[in-house]
Amino acid sequence: MANAYTAVIKQDGDWWIGWVEEIPGVNCQEQTREELVETLRQTLREALEMNRKEARLAAGTEFITEPIFT
Repeated sequence: MANAYTAVIKQDGDWWIGWVEEIPGVNCQEQTREELVETLRQTLREALEMNRKEARLAAGTEFITEPIFT
């Protein structure tokens, strides 16, 4: 099951800028809306993977994982 996130997108002059509401720091700008959405997807994937690695590193060697649904 894929997670869903919300992109906030606006055009500012010649640029498209956007943020992912749920993940601080995931924001991008591109020259087209399509490029922006793809860049936001990639940046979101990278941020989630980095956060996952940091959380597991902080937990040490003995931990469990559990899915949480809202």
